[in-house]
Amino acid sequence: MNRLRKEKNKTIHLLLIVFAATFLIWSLIKPVGGYGLWAAEAAPAVAGISIVLAAYKKFRLTTLAYFIITFLSILTFIGRHYTYSRVPLFSWIQDIFELNRNHYDRFGHLMKGMLVIVIREIVLRRTQVPRGSWLIFIVISISLAISALYEIIEWLFFLITRGGKESKNFLGTQGSMWDAQWDMSLTLIGTILALLFLSKLHNRLMKKD
Repeated sequence: MNRLRKEKNKTIHLLLIVFAATFLIWSLIKPVGGYGLWAAEAAPAVAGISIVLAAYKKFRLTTLAYFIITFLSILTFIGRHYTYSRVPLFSWIQDIFELNRNHYDRFGHLMKGMLVIVIREIVLRRTQVPRGSWLIFIVISISLAISALYEIIEWLFFLITRGGKESKNFLGTQGSMWDAQWDMSLTLIGTILALLFLSKLHNRLMKKD
């Protein structure tokens, strides 16, 4: 029974890789802003997938963790293909509800809070930190640190390009001076929601996988 479950999981993992690879290839077809900007924004997703694939045999994560990594990678590839401020679905939502901006980037930062489940799994499996308040504090802190690092990278990109067209496409601030604060706040909210709604499922899957 255990062997059958492992084979089933491998099949699911393979499908997730194929799904992510499909969006990766699609996003490379005439991306808005050119391939340099594509590389700058898609690099974290590509690097993450590469690390996961390289470590698959020695350090296999739960299917939930792989689903989250795939989902977040696809969000990145979509955002990079169009640029985050021009994703068609969210432009349509902007027009329908007469919003002042395209909210795809903020939706993406909210969803990035789900990465805390992957962080949680690594901490539980590679450290002696027990489940409880300290684990919650540590994984939330790491999640916010990653979010802050990304905002610092965006700031450095702005300085290097001197606020040119490339930086506007990369940052996607859409005129908001509080964009970095919004991004980190939404990541925090997404992190807390992910822990509230996915921790029990994650615990069960860690026992099985």
